[in-house]
Amino acid sequence: MPVIRELVPEPSSGAQQEHARPLHVVAIGGGTGLSTLLRGLRRHVAVPGQPEAEDGAIADLAAVVTVTDDGGSSGRLRTDFNMLPPGDLRNCMVALSEEEDLLSRLFSHRFRSGDSLKGHNFGNLFVAALTEITGDFTQAVQLSSKILATRGRIYPATTANTTLVAHMDDGSIVRGETNITASRRRIVELTLDPPCPSPLSETLEAIERADLITVGPGSLYTSLITNLLVDGIPAALAQARGLRVYVSNLMSQANESLGLTASEHIERIYEHTRAPIFDCALVNTAPFSPETLNRYAAEDASPIIADIDRIEALGVRCIVGDFASEESVVRHAAGRVADTLLALARNHPRR
Repeated sequence: MPVIRELVPEPSSGAQQEHARPLHVVAIGGGTGLSTLLRGLRRHVAVPGQPEAEDGAIADLAAVVTVTDDGGSSGRLRTDFNMLPPGDLRNCMVALSEEEDLLSRLFSHRFRSGDSLKGHNFGNLFVAALTEITGDFTQAVQLSSKILATRGRIYPATTANTTLVAHMDDGSIVRGETNITASRRRIVELTLDPPCPSPLSETLEAIERADLITVGPGSLYTSLITNLLVDGIPAALAQARGLRVYVSNLMSQANESLGLTASEHIERIYEHTRAPIFDCALVNTAPFSPETLNRYAAEDASPIIADIDRIEALGVRCIVGDFASEESVVRHAAGRVADTLLALARNHPRR
């Protein structure tokens, strides 16, 4: 099968751009990867009263976020208050708010002293307080988002209190996200306990009407696959009419993706969804500097191999390009990734 190196259409301009239908977008994931992508998408969201500030390419943006973290501030609140972990959702709130706003900085603040407060994040405590007041975690997230004036809606993947369970290559079973991340064994299968938790109806509705749905970037198992174990989400993605894009990670990660190529990431996802759920894969092919490669090699990490032929053989169009930003830590270039995704979605006919 020939390799297809897709050329992303340039965004329309002038009258064409003005009459382009604004898109409905759903971003699924967790951790730093999702919040980075949301920062790129945020600047395209239509804002009433501020037409000059945005291109209005996105009419509606929804983030579906993993809620299985059991470490750090989130883990402590989960134990103390028997609530869902707020950390990943709070990161998404900040990413969708005005980044220079004092409130977003406040929500990101982590206490550095105090026996009880040290290590806690203010935003996490705020969500915990609202959860106690309202008695509803989802409502607490929505109220917090409203206070931050986020340009989008944020949903937990499920409101069920579930635990990640990893089945390892040596036959052992590891429970809890923190223990799974710390393990040096390779993950063979991921499950939830209790299994098949229910999603929010709003999540399924957002996926159904979406013009663009993204999964990734993020840790393969603990940020991406964990969302896809929620009952109804894989089926909704399989039936979705919008463009479904896998945003490939840039670097491998310990037991989650060490040695896996970009196509093997997709294959691991399909093993858990039991159905193909992607139309396209966005894969970085730009080289990294020797300094970056050496720094990551010291942590047994390396760039994800873009095996384009194997991706295409899965029936997934491969979109390649320079999607990375090299600083102290390698991250996706949020602006370039968002621009590419939206250009693809504008030229994709809904099924």
